[in-house]
Amino acid sequence: MMAALLLRRDKKSTAAHLKSDLNRTDNSSGVRQLQELLDSVLNPEKPPADTEALDWCKCLIAGEEGFEEFCKTVRSYDNATLCGLVWTANFVAYRCRTCGISPCMSLCAECFNNGDHTGHDFNMFRSQAGGACDCGDSNVMRETGFCRRHRLRTGENVPSVPRDLLLMSEMVLPRFIICIIQYLRDGYTEPDTSAERDLQKVLQQLEPQITFLEELTKMGGAMRTVLTKILTNQQTFKDLSMGQEENVFAKKNYENYLSALKNSGLVSVEEKAQTGAAEPTQGSETGALGLLDGQSIGQRKRVKLSSSTKDPSIMDSLKHKCFLEELLFWTIKYEFPQKMVTFLLNMLPDQDYKITFTKTFVQHYAFIMKTLMKSQESDTMSNRIVHISVQLFSNEDLARHVTEECQLLDIMVTVLLYMMESCLIKSELQDEENSRHVVVNCSEALLKNNTYWPLVSDFINILSHQSVAKKFLEDHSLLMLWMSFVSFFQGMNLNKRELSEHVEFESQTYYAAFAAELEACAQPMWGLLTHCKVKETQEYTKTVVRYCLETLQIWFDAIGFVDELAPNQVTFHLPLHRYYAMFLSKAVKCQGLDLESLLPDQEMLMRIMVHPLQIQASLSEIHSNMWVRNGLQIKGQAMTYVQSHFCNSMIDPDIFLLQVCASRLDPDYFISSVFERFKVVDLLTMASVHQNTALDGEQERPMLEGALTFLVILSSLRIHLGMADDEILRAEMVSQLCMNDRTHSSLLDLIPENPNPKSGIVPGSCSFEEMLSAVADFKAPVFELGGSMQQGMYTPKAEVWEKEFDPIMVILRTVYRRDVQSAMDRYSAFLKQSGMHTTGNPWPPYKERTPLHPCYKGLDRLLHCKTLHIVIFTLLYKIWLDHSNMSEHVLCMVLYLIELGLDNQVEEDKGDEEPCIEEHCHDSWFPGTNLLSNLHHVINYVRVRVPETAPEVKREREPPASTSAEASNFGQNVREAQVFSLVAERRRKFQEIINRSSTEASQAVRPKSSSTRWVPPGTPPQLVTEILEIHESMLSLLIKLHQKLSAKQNSLSATWLEDMDANPNRHAHGDGITAIERILTKAATRSHQSKRSIQEICGKVFPPVAPKKNSPTAKKTMDKEERRQRARERQQKLLAEFASRQKSFMETAMDVESPDTEAAMDLGASEVKESEVLYDCVICGQSGPSTEDRPTGLVVLLQASSVLGHRCKSDEAKKLPTTDEERIYPADTCGAAHDVRLALMQSFFKDSSCLQSVSIGWDGGVYVQTCGHTLHIDCHKSYMESLRNDQVMQGFSVDKGEFTCPLCRQFANSVLPCRPGRSTEVVSWHMPSNKKTSVLVKEVEDLQEQLGFFPVSTTSHCVTFPLQTESNLSKEMELVIKDIKNTTQRKYMDYGKNPGSPDNDFLFMYSVARTNLELELVHRGGNLCSGGASGAAKRSCLNQLFHVLAMHMRLYSIDSAYNPWTRLTQVAPSRDNCLDDERPEVPMLFRDCPSLLIIFVLTMPQPLRKEHFICLVRMLYNLQYTQALAALSAKFSPEERQAWSTSGTLKKNAFNAEKSYEALLSHVITELSKVKTVYDVNTDEPSMLSSSVWSPQSIEYSLQQFCLPYLRLSCLLQHHLYGDNLSGCPEEEEFSGLAGCLGLLDPAPQPSNPMYSASCLDWTVSAFDLMSQWCSEVTGLADTQTLLVQDLQWASPHLLHLPDNYNTIFQYYHKKACTACKKVPKDPALCLVCGTFVCLKGLCCKQHGICECVWHSQHCGAATGIFLLINASVIIIIRGHRFCLWGSVYLDAHGEEDRDLRRGKPLFLCVERYRVLEQQWVSHTFDHINKRWGPHYNGL
Repeated sequence: MMAALLLRRDKKSTAAHLKSDLNRTDNSSGVRQLQELLDSVLNPEKPPADTEALDWCKCLIAGEEGFEEFCKTVRSYDNATLCGLVWTANFVAYRCRTCGISPCMSLCAECFNNGDHTGHDFNMFRSQAGGACDCGDSNVMRETGFCRRHRLRTGENVPSVPRDLLLMSEMVLPRFIICIIQYLRDGYTEPDTSAERDLQKVLQQLEPQITFLEELTKMGGAMRTVLTKILTNQQTFKDLSMGQEENVFAKKNYENYLSALKNSGLVSVEEKAQTGAAEPTQGSETGALGLLDGQSIGQRKRVKLSSSTKDPSIMDSLKHKCFLEELLFWTIKYEFPQKMVTFLLNMLPDQDYKITFTKTFVQHYAFIMKTLMKSQESDTMSNRIVHISVQLFSNEDLARHVTEECQLLDIMVTVLLYMMESCLIKSELQDEENSRHVVVNCSEALLKNNTYWPLVSDFINILSHQSVAKKFLEDHSLLMLWMSFVSFFQGMNLNKRELSEHVEFESQTYYAAFAAELEACAQPMWGLLTHCKVKETQEYTKTVVRYCLETLQIWFDAIGFVDELAPNQVTFHLPLHRYYAMFLSKAVKCQGLDLESLLPDQEMLMRIMVHPLQIQASLSEIHSNMWVRNGLQIKGQAMTYVQSHFCNSMIDPDIFLLQVCASRLDPDYFISSVFERFKVVDLLTMASVHQNTALDGEQERPMLEGALTFLVILSSLRIHLGMADDEILRAEMVSQLCMNDRTHSSLLDLIPENPNPKSGIVPGSCSFEEMLSAVADFKAPVFELGGSMQQGMYTPKAEVWEKEFDPIMVILRTVYRRDVQSAMDRYSAFLKQSGMHTTGNPWPPYKERTPLHPCYKGLDRLLHCKTLHIVIFTLLYKIWLDHSNMSEHVLCMVLYLIELGLDNQVEEDKGDEEPCIEEHCHDSWFPGTNLLSNLHHVINYVRVRVPETAPEVKREREPPASTSAEASNFGQNVREAQVFSLVAERRRKFQEIINRSSTEASQAVRPKSSSTRWVPPGTPPQLVTEILEIHESMLSLLIKLHQKLSAKQNSLSATWLEDMDANPNRHAHGDGITAIERILTKAATRSHQSKRSIQEICGKVFPPVAPKKNSPTAKKTMDKEERRQRARERQQKLLAEFASRQKSFMETAMDVESPDTEAAMDLGASEVKESEVLYDCVICGQSGPSTEDRPTGLVVLLQASSVLGHRCKSDEAKKLPTTDEERIYPADTCGAAHDVRLALMQSFFKDSSCLQSVSIGWDGGVYVQTCGHTLHIDCHKSYMESLRNDQVMQGFSVDKGEFTCPLCRQFANSVLPCRPGRSTEVVSWHMPSNKKTSVLVKEVEDLQEQLGFFPVSTTSHCVTFPLQTESNLSKEMELVIKDIKNTTQRKYMDYGKNPGSPDNDFLFMYSVARTNLELELVHRGGNLCSGGASGAAKRSCLNQLFHVLAMHMRLYSIDSAYNPWTRLTQVAPSRDNCLDDERPEVPMLFRDCPSLLIIFVLTMPQPLRKEHFICLVRMLYNLQYTQALAALSAKFSPEERQAWSTSGTLKKNAFNAEKSYEALLSHVITELSKVKTVYDVNTDEPSMLSSSVWSPQSIEYSLQQFCLPYLRLSCLLQHHLYGDNLSGCPEEEEFSGLAGCLGLLDPAPQPSNPMYSASCLDWTVSAFDLMSQWCSEVTGLADTQTLLVQDLQWASPHLLHLPDNYNTIFQYYHKKACTACKKVPKDPALCLVCGTFVCLKGLCCKQHGICECVWHSQHCGAATGIFLLINASVIIIIRGHRFCLWGSVYLDAHGEEDRDLRRGKPLFLCVERYRVLEQQWVSHTFDHINKRWGPHYNGL
């Protein structure tokens, strides 16, 4: 009842009343009232969307003050010392490695910017999974990095909270939270019973409630404390969770919760006790651990985890004791809704909460994993899980606490095991039928989608804490569990070689397999290894090694492996081997353990060696194309295995393990194993012919090279055998830099993370940066205007090439084989450049090695074993005799092995075992095992098994004469002939070691041709035994090879050794000859015997080597090789010639700066020849004139341009705004000014007259440029047709007429017809004439009258020569005009009042000419001082353009009554016959002189004589000068005007008054003063320049500046029409230079008179009369001063001025809201021309189906847009319908771009790049320089 009353009252007063009740000492009635009220308000049966309840809660909590006020008050008591700001995915945060203790540390932008991180290693990143700010948390980061607020710990001295402030909250909130929980219980349905989407609906309805909780957490520490109490209080939970007895709803609700628990595969603990045990779950899951207990795989069901797990209930029991636990349960059930996650994380700054929450999270860990595995959205869910866990587990104290209290490690390992068990399959490795081993199935979603990563990443995270890792390493049962987990990955993703046909379906599971091994096995391993670095941790290592060996033994048994591998199988995944290897390496390197104590017996070592060796052989097979039928994916695996992120966890441990095996096993056994594995045993015979049953002919050579290279790597790699970490880092760095120059970031990426973490400074070791500066030089980015954008690169220093280049390391680290070649090419280029080796190709240099660690000394025995020496001898012999399948690389590796042997001598220690093996060694090839002594041992005869057909057999039958003497003692030779059969030998040794009995040792050797396993069907020819005479030692073979290589007989004289001693350093670099000399020298210095042998052999002068008798097949292959070689050389020569031709062409065609030499290209200056101008067609190659019927045209690109319109008055670029105060004002641009002027004129004067008094085309004008190549127009049409039929995706649209020039591939979109004509005419046109000006004026007038002959109507076409019908040429010209009109938008053409009128067209046409002239001026730097042809002039085709325009313009005649010419040159009688209603024409003083000049030139008959042109220029100069005087006078103050007027009047009567500026100025002032309005406009404002007095000099300067633009244009026009050269001049003399060039001024101005602007005037009638006439036209009008003062000077165009640091732009714009939709755009962009902020691809801002960037580019740049993408730091260019990524103008400290801000390093403006961008914009060369264009379909 009470509640009903309260409900009716106003909420505020109720709250106040209740609060006072509760504050009394006896508050029971208050409590009762409140509870009743809450019962009715917070009734979970009401729909949650009803916000009434929420309002009540807010009011009750706040009491009498409003909720906002309450929030403020509570915040003032905030005692938090941590920031704890929580963010979600895509938030921009910072990470500073210098300040971080945990690698996961992150800061919000505010804390980062308020802390001091100068010089730190930090980066900005976009959060992937969300995170929280760690500022203030000293467990995660160093206090020096805290921001100001959290460093001062302002939270600690906050007063304590008054009790009554939060009293209501403590009463109300528990009810509110249970209410939310009841909603969640009620809304949940199992996924199988109904659609998933309902969950989302429930959450949407609860949004306001959860948001309210979030608001509470943001009130600071005081409120969080209250919430923590409520969430963790078990009593409150008990009271509220079940609901009261009588409440049916609550009961049902609680049951709903219990059933949800049950369905989760979880039981509450009480039930568990009743049922006795957990129910067995689905049968599909395999108990891997069961296998350890000896269960057979047959019964596939979950196995009870072995007793080792402390608590069997990890997987399947949960008990909730407080709100927090149930809230987390529902959060998981609902698959981690973002809002809930944020709420739970927002509470973390509260320490008590943090501990409870972490325990709760761990308790739910198994449940999280189960939910994750079932989830549809596992990606999102994974991110949210990690978002939470990374906050909890990065803190070492917390992690240790939970490990001790909640068995965190057990839970994690068990959960991971359980997860992987769900996707196991039977392993097919080795013995498929009987295998008992199970592996994960890589094609399961769990692995393919990386679903396991959240759990693995948590595991890696907690192992990074030393205390936790030690716990793990001490717990043996856990270690054993972990090993069984690792064994699930051992042998996964098995590859079987396809032998018959190509595999149908190439599976891509290998990605999953490599990722799984790296993440789930290798990274935890590296984590553990970091804690095993010192002697004290020896025990841990021993334990791990012991368990590795045990698990390996179990694995060998399970797959049924004894000693022979199943053929044609390989797996790249052996994590157990790699764990074993890495812990061994650490033990020896860091912990001082003895290797012996950690190794198993020989038999086990032999087994361990087999699989890693198989991988090495398979790599070679894959590269020899033996696996080609398995598709590309097998190559992918081979590449991933050695790739930089994987190599240190894969190939390096494998090779180290093989090195360990090699150093402990019998060397002969090991070497023969290698050759057998590589399947090249049969090749190692002295006979020239052999059978290899395992390999095809073309596979033998690469496999042999592979085997030898592997042996070289094995015996020379020292990564784990004694190199220090710094040396490793250096070697890695050098090998990467030698392959290619690298950017800093790619180098960071390419160097393996372990053993050297690149982030964080490891004490005592050399940092990445120091090492880099030691081995490499920085090449700053270079910028050529037409070149590609370079980035800053590091390149090896010269001494690195000289002393440190290590080809073996390069071979080991190359993913692509071409990189090895690239390194060698760079090396030889260095040698040539430094003059160390100039002839031929150098061989890979030999590099001295770091000494071996004493533990691994046995490795050298490999180099000193008879088997290897026999192989070396055989191969030297075969190479000398040119047997098939030998190669330079084989010889190179053989020599490398010999040299390694000479450098690494084994101490001759005759122990117990040595002699016994010696005895049994059946062969008498060599007396001992030492390479040095074996080198000079001569071998006389060898017994070989060859097929009957071999050449050796025939030779035996009829001994040649030369050997007849020896034939007699042939008998005893047979006895001592050597037999060499590796396989038999290897088999025997294997038995011997296993049986440990020497009985077999004495059995006779059975030479086999090959192991019997590979014999294919079809019987091979019979083998017979033959004996070969050899009589060679290794030394003699080396010397003979030296002769063969140097192609000289006795290339080594008997005394060369003595000469060598003089220069020991000669041999470091060179080719094979040098290598052999180096070896011989080493042998001679180390043994006298060898020295004697060498001298002896060299002393014998022997005839040139000719193999005794080569088989015809061998000869054939020789010829074939030779022919191939010759063909190759021919091809090279051709290519080189072609390249040089192309280069010279490119130089002439593309060189932007040099003036042109060819007449055809420099079309302006056609030479004086007696013939027509000839053009070359680049399509058909014919040369000829352009004719009416078959016109030739220039390849041109037409583009609309607004560059001119963006010019401003000042030469300073405008600044890009980066704060709200800064703005950009567009009103002062050239385009805007001209628009205003035209609009103003149109409001006063006749429209048609206005349209001839100005030029348009400042915005959206059409710019025409050419590459200078010409083609027949009909050829062009067929070329376009062929392009249209070409199906290849081109970067341009043929339908829009776009194409690339067939010769230079420049982009173009039209062809400009060339005018037929003789060059002889030119002479007469150029003749200077002495006619008087007045005569010329009359002639010009007559010429203009001729226009009457041309028809006026627009429909009829223009005719070039009267009486001719329409020709092809004129058709083409019309088409070009159409193209020109289509280039720009309608709005840039229609300026008249009546659209579509001829006047509009007329204006547009002559403005095209104006635009092109103005742009060329801009390209020349705004003036003509430099003279000569500029780059732009080369691209210009104004001469042709003028003819086409003139042709078109003649359609319009100028009505003679209105012809401006008469008004220019005659004083007309005043015409009053103008009708009143018609507006007046534009006064001459308001007309634009350059426009008039162009109109005259275009409308007069072509070609125009030069004298007439000069006449035009002169007459217009008079007008221009008068305008200058008028504009100047308007700037004077009234007093100055008065003064000048008076002083000038006196000079009017002087003889040259018409050329005196003073007289003329005074006349203008007088005339214009007749009407008050002209000068009186700004009398009230003080005149701008009144402060400065106008001196004669400043007046002259000002007049010259006013006239200069006109003179420049006239001069440029003259240059293009008549080919006159532009002579350069200093800037201060530009005026006189131009005036002289135009003939306005005698070339030598009198030095006495610097005021020469007036002396250029040339009046035909009285100057004063004419000027009066012009002024009178103005004085009749009102409001004209603005038109009078026009400013003609514009600075060159600039892009905006950008700030130096990119962060300034990023911070301001990346959060800026879009102007259209007020949301923050996903991809914000900035226009760099005008600073407009636009949305890239934003749908909100689409207009007419066009996205905002494209729309803006059309309006701001007439379809050219330059945009900076804020979130990517790159610039995109939009040009018409295409766009391209231009690159970035912001580079980091190492000179590289950071596209998409992936690395997040600070970026700085690269001024050179920005200049290049601006240059391309101004010169309109985007289309030519950028190559990668694509269509944007209006979607940007």
